[in-house]
Amino acid sequence: MTSTLTVTDHGTTLDFTYEDALRYHGPQAPGGVAHAYKVLERALGVFGGEGSVERRDLVVATAHGGPGVRDAFELVTRAVTEGRYTVDSSLARPERGNTLALYVFRVDYRGASVTLTIREGFVVDEFITLARKGDRTVDDEARLTVLKQEMADRVMSSPAESVYDVETGTLPA
Repeated sequence: MTSTLTVTDHGTTLDFTYEDALRYHGPQAPGGVAHAYKVLERALGVFGGEGSVERRDLVVATAHGGPGVRDAFELVTRAVTEGRYTVDSSLARPERGNTLALYVFRVDYRGASVTLTIREGFVVDEFITLARKGDRTVDDEARLTVLKQEMADRVMSSPAESVYDVETGTLPA
């Protein structure tokens, strides 16, 4: 499933694909790129019609500190360099267990707010265990690379509404 994220930047329409985000980030964390991409896809759908959201008015906070997540948000929103992106550990949901706890994203837009949480089945326990392992072997690294790509494939082959649940705060009128 291929989608395009469409935002505006001072009246100019900009389109971003998942492949654009992967090129921007590089090969290190395709799963993180995929997660941020689906979060944005879901949030943009809540905030307005295609191309109606001003990218520089989006504010992102997340419990997930991964580089793929950060870079995908930066590409589409410019939030990192403009100080509108925060890694906030208080957003974590430990009651969801180690595998899902950090996959929480709050996106604010012009007084509106949504919080997105990952659904079960998109992140596997083995990935979290291996990603957090401090003394990974060459075989561990190879397996982690496979798990990252498998996660990215799972996330990107699914509609955003089946990957992330949305809790709405204040929504636009």
